[in-house]
Order: sequence, then structure tokens, then C-alpha cells
Amino acid sequence: QVQLVESGGGLVQAGGSLRLSCAASGRTFSSYAMGWFRQAPGKEREFVASISWNGAGTNYAESVKGRFIISRDNAKKTVYLQMNSLKPEDTAVYYCAVDTTGRGTAVLRSQYRDWGQGTQVTVSS
Repeated sequence: QVQLVESGGGLVQAGGSLRLSCAASGRTFSSYAMGWFRQAPGKEREFVASISWNGAGTNYAESVKGRFIISRDNAKKTVYLQMNSLKPEDTAVYYCAVDTTGRGTAVLRSQYRDWGQGTQVTVSS
């Protein structure tokens, strides 16, 4: 099991940028594919981006493609989500989790485990 702690959220104006971090504990972090999800008030938790264990493969939701970049630093046991050109509809709590399929392409919530507590991102118009 991996413990995950997200950070980096905050309040930003539309068009701005934020960089989220997901710090992991555990010796086997470098072998896990990881993902970011988000959940807005009253909505289902939705897939945002995922990355393979070595960072060579990434996958994005259509709504964030071209604006968000997922990356990882296995030496620091951290996954990042660089969010650019933010829109009010990006407002949500952002979570990271472990991809149980190991492929780094899973998009279903049920395919992830060891969720962090989340970090709030608010984009004002």
C-alpha cells in the first residue's frame, strides 16, 4: 500500500497556472503507474491524466489535453500535474491514486487505489 499526499492547490484566475504535487511513501513507488482525478461539487470523480511507471507513457482526458501535463520524479517519489490555461470549469478537488492495472492508461475510478486526501483548485472567472 502507498500513502499519497497531494499539495499545490489554491485560488487562481482564469488563464493562470498551478502545479500540483502528489508525494508518495513506500519503497515500490517507482513501479506504479499513477493517475490524477478530480471531483467538482455535485459531480462524479473524473479522470484527468495518468502516467506509466517510468514516465514514458501518458494519457489525458479530452477536456485537459493540451493544457495539463503529468510528470513524475521517481527519485523524489512524486507525481506532478502542471495545469495551464485554467478555466472555471477546472474547479474541483484533485486527487492522485495508484493505477492497479499497471499500464498507466486506466481511466475508471474503480481501476485506482490508495487515494490521497485531495487538494482544492479554484479558478475564478
